[in-house]
Amino acid sequence: MTKAVESPPIPLASAPLWPLSVAAYRALSESGLIPKNTELLYGFVYTKMSKSPLHSALVRRLARLLNQALPPGYFVDTEQPIACKDSEPEPDLAVLRGAEEDFWNRHPETAELVVEVCVTSHEYDRSKLRAYADAAVKECWLILGPEKQIEVYRQPRAGQFTAHTLHGPGGTLTCAALPAFKLSLDSFFDKG
Repeated sequence: MTKAVESPPIPLASAPLWPLSVAAYRALSESGLIPKNTELLYGFVYTKMSKSPLHSALVRRLARLLNQALPPGYFVDTEQPIACKDSEPEPDLAVLRGAEEDFWNRHPETAELVVEVCVTSHEYDRSKLRAYADAAVKECWLILGPEKQIEVYRQPRAGQFTAHTLHGPGGTLTCAALPAFKLSLDSFFDKG
């Protein structure tokens, strides 16, 4: 027998909410009062979705390809926080300028490229775009696994990305933030 999936309760429109600051979220997390598999978005704590095999495979593949193509002075971070004004999203991948040691005592506050892999989480991952734009992330990719497409967001300004394109199926995508990185969508999405 299959159990129906219930939608999460929606806060009452008239009820006052008490959003958390980034500092409060960190303190509560470090004290063990917030579960580990969460992220802070716009002052509210969300449970992150579990990862399907396709999600994990695409993250691994892209991390390998990015690491092979990055020039000196950049590195790839996986599932680690980006400190924003009222959020602390944890993108699947982020390309950061600098060295790992630069972030020993603080989280990065921006990135050259942020990647979210969407297998069943399309709308949830799109909801993070405002936080990434507020953090002046240069480029954001939403990899739509089942569709074999990539949504690209560029030119952050006033809490939104002002340029949006859709790539695939097929073709080649050049990262504007890292022009030496070109991705063949056919080979990227190919299981072989």
